[in-house]
Amino acid sequence: MNIVALPAFDDNYIWLLQHGGQTVCVDPGDAAPVRAYLAQHGLQLNAVWLTHHHGDHTGGVAELKQQFPDCTVYGHAGLDADIRVGEGSHWQWQGAEVTVWHVPGHTARHVVYILKQGQQTHVFCGDTLFSAGCGRVFDGTAADLYRSLMRLNTLPENTLFYPAHEYTASNLRFAQAVEPDNADVAAAVEAAAHTPTLPVTLAHERRINPFLRVHLPAVQAAARQQDAAAADGAAVFAALRQWKNIF
Repeated sequence: MNIVALPAFDDNYIWLLQHGGQTVCVDPGDAAPVRAYLAQHGLQLNAVWLTHHHGDHTGGVAELKQQFPDCTVYGHAGLDADIRVGEGSHWQWQGAEVTVWHVPGHTARHVVYILKQGQQTHVFCGDTLFSAGCGRVFDGTAADLYRSLMRLNTLPENTLFYPAHEYTASNLRFAQAVEPDNADVAAAVEAAAHTPTLPVTLAHERRINPFLRVHLPAVQAAARQQDAAAADGAAVFAALRQWKNIF
């Protein structure tokens, strides 16, 4: 299986999966880079997987459907999709197992696509998890997003995450403010000079992502500098998310 990051807009990635003559793209906010890649490699588009409704993730769907009318669009209720997906939706793709999780927070209906191929798990996570960060809260809640991140954190440590934005360098600046003595964050800052920085493993994110490290005393102490009442994991997470909003 080949998974390619197609840059779009200023900092989006449209993930394109190709295996055995079948091609899927995830969150095509812009049709142009998808069409260009497919034309260059002589491929057809068979499916689109949508994580949520924001225009920078869905804006290219109509144009792609016009060029590839047999393409099947997957998305949650409320999206213009051919197949509705939600928590527990499941199918096979080219011998791999695809499962959908509902992960509210960034938006109320956000989903992720978990593709398991042999011993390797791939997660197309939209705007829920970023390297060294997480999505803003729009029509979800911080409590929702905390639970969603903690759920993603239960996956195997070698799981590969494919976020939809190249936010790593800016997220790491925030991570340094939270944990200035974290050597893993310092090393990641140097590595982030080279893009794409994605995908990333869960093991890596557990070392550098403050939103997955809310159980640690140093992260809790930093959060309480912003909100003295941040006592448990969810409250620490919410304090960090609010701090990041204005960072």
